Amino acid sequence: MAESKKAGAFTEEERDAMKERAKETRRGSKAANGEQDLLEKIAEMDEDDRAMAERIHAIVTETAPELAPKTWYGQPAYAKDGKVVVFFQAASKFKTRYATLGFNEEARLDDGSMWPTAFALVSLTPADEKRIAELVKKAVG
Repeated sequence: MAESKKAGAFTEEERDAMKERAKETRRGSKAANGEQDLLEKIAEMDEDDRAMAERIHAIVTETAPELAPKTWYGQPAYAKDGKVVVFFQAASKFKTRYATLGFNEEARLDDGSMWPTAFALVSLTPADEKRIAELVKKAVG
């Protein structure tokens, strides 16, 4: 995440994300426009992030149609029973060198006593897309 000017202060990007989350919460977790909101956020992304987000959206909706598209902190996310299972964070959101594909606690990715819950993405290869589909399928159980 971007450095803040004061220790402990939130960056502008972090404050924006919190404002997005507050708007999402006010609208309710079952907003009728979940997919539309998600697609609008993807459309706002820079070209590289948008291309990855569009592919991830296609993979998630094909692999786990039971997940509901929505936004979460202003980024694309997919929920089951109102709880976010998987999300995409654009690299440009916090000016990082990679985008993030993450899984929340509800994701059924448990593998022993330690397993990854987030993955850095700089591009998507066919092998990456296959792995994402496998992870999403496992995550929804």
